[in-house]
Amino acid sequence: MRPEFAALARDSVLAKGSEGGGAALDQVIGLTVAAAVIAAGLFWLAYLHRTRRITWLKDTADRLGQWGNRPGWVALPIALFITTILTAMFGFIWDVSLHIGKGRDPGPLANPAHYFILVGLFFLFIAGMLAVILPLDEKPGPAAIRITRTWYAPVGGVLMAAVGLYALVGFPLDDIWHRLFGQDVTLWGPTHLMLIGGAGISLVAVLLLEFEGRLDRPDPDRPDGRFLWIFRSFAFGGLLIGLSVFQVEFDFGVQQFRLVFHPMLITVASTVALIAGRYTLGRGSALVAVVFAFLIRGVLAVLIGPMIGEPRNVFPLYLGVAVVVELMALLPLIDKPLWWGALTGLAAATAGIWLESLWVRGMFVDHWPSGMWPELLAMTVPVGVAGGALGALLGMVLRGEPLPRRPLRRGLVVAAVLIAAAATANGLRIDVPENASAAVRLQDAEPAHGARMVTADITLSPADLVRDDPEWVQILAWQGGDGSASPGRGLVVDQLRQVGPGHYVSTKPVPVSGNWKTVLRLQDGRMLTALPVYLPNDPGIEAEEVPALAEFTRPFVAEITVLQRERSSDYPSWLFTVASLVVLVCSLVIIAALSWGAARINLAYRADVRAERMAQAVRR
Repeated sequence: MRPEFAALARDSVLAKGSEGGGAALDQVIGLTVAAAVIAAGLFWLAYLHRTRRITWLKDTADRLGQWGNRPGWVALPIALFITTILTAMFGFIWDVSLHIGKGRDPGPLANPAHYFILVGLFFLFIAGMLAVILPLDEKPGPAAIRITRTWYAPVGGVLMAAVGLYALVGFPLDDIWHRLFGQDVTLWGPTHLMLIGGAGISLVAVLLLEFEGRLDRPDPDRPDGRFLWIFRSFAFGGLLIGLSVFQVEFDFGVQQFRLVFHPMLITVASTVALIAGRYTLGRGSALVAVVFAFLIRGVLAVLIGPMIGEPRNVFPLYLGVAVVVELMALLPLIDKPLWWGALTGLAAATAGIWLESLWVRGMFVDHWPSGMWPELLAMTVPVGVAGGALGALLGMVLRGEPLPRRPLRRGLVVAAVLIAAAATANGLRIDVPENASAAVRLQDAEPAHGARMVTADITLSPADLVRDDPEWVQILAWQGGDGSASPGRGLVVDQLRQVGPGHYVSTKPVPVSGNWKTVLRLQDGRMLTALPVYLPNDPGIEAEEVPALAEFTRPFVAEITVLQRERSSDYPSWLFTVASLVVLVCSLVIIAALSWGAARINLAYRADVRAERMAQAVRR
């Protein structure tokens, strides 16, 4: 094997340079000081408010509350949350596009998108803390958590602050992760999932906080109007967006995991959010939530793509699933919400996902081939049923209806987590073919913006390496862009055309010079593999150039070795497992906390439970 390819056959590419590791110490210190200053300011504000040395915070919250007929400890945190979560979402999509189009960051402060993410996550935490510190003389609802003898905090506010803190902790952990394992240039790095997951599930805490405030309104005789119904439907649209963040690599067409994950993730997001919204708010709410999600993601796609000049991204439509949910809500079975949620999840995971596949085929880089559907359904159906049951449980909480007995509801949550884990484990099963290679002949095309452009004629060996309908046989060129002045704005995907057994040709030119990383990718069922067409010399991680020769034959290797050159293998094998388990435990704690909070609120606000407690008090 040629020396420049030897590293590609190892388990990973060694990334010793500082550019492939953690942030520079001056940036770490700067961010730490900024976080300390913000935390000190928040604690000082809380002290002044709690000791009644200032009144403007309470006055501002109460004025906002009068507008929506909600207590100030709900109105001000939610108003701040809306602004901050949109800021964080913009920064997140922009950050992903920057990594796809231009590669890794010189440091966290060198990426403009990181400022939006940091500000968004800081204010997510602050919004939750405002809900905690604002109540002064009143107990904010019967579910409130006692902090001191006279200080109570709403459950939703405590949970919002907790998920905000969980997401913020992902930033320093991400730097530690890079120092240990090199940069994992993928959305699905464990610490990256903490960052986006915390923000994504924060909508559950917001919905719970709004519920607490709805039953503790300043004017109990003033009914909620149509505007507030629409606003609450938008909240479920926000939950749909939040649960969709895990799919964003698929939105750009640069997913580094098997395609079967795409419909599974769409099923999880849509069943939980849309079934909960429809059961809580009634007719039409699922459709309103989808329209809201479409408008927000559409605006972000236009801002980040055509206006800023980053790679194009699309997003799931969810309309087919929403239609299925609305139709299923017409069944009398809706009076048995858990059964209705599970059955609706089944319908969403089959008919709804088939309708979504029409949108995917028309808009996404990679559509779902017919050969993938048996495994697709084997993953979407269980998670759809579980997601539907969870959505119904959340809807029951937000309607103040009695939940199932504790063993059953806990069992449902645990089962849903285990089903999602099993589906994920199946999706992560990958085969790398042995003794497989490709003979590539490159033909120079007209240069574009100073980049060498080529078309390819590719012959696979063995010829039957892929089936007639694989997930993809493509050339991906990415991370070489400099904005609008580069072909494809830093991302070019060429779906190769088959002209014979194992023989494929280009459909458009791809760049093979400068900073571009150009690879041939194959996915067929469990087989996921790639080989380099061109990789630049990268002194920052001590990686040599892999040239784009006129003719060459190269072996297929594990795809991660060419897509994530910055990753390091210079660590004990057990360390990665332990680090991943730490992140997993943190995530399970957050899920458990949200489940506990929802159950606490449901028990405290149910009319039958309150009546029984009043009767017991009278008997005493």
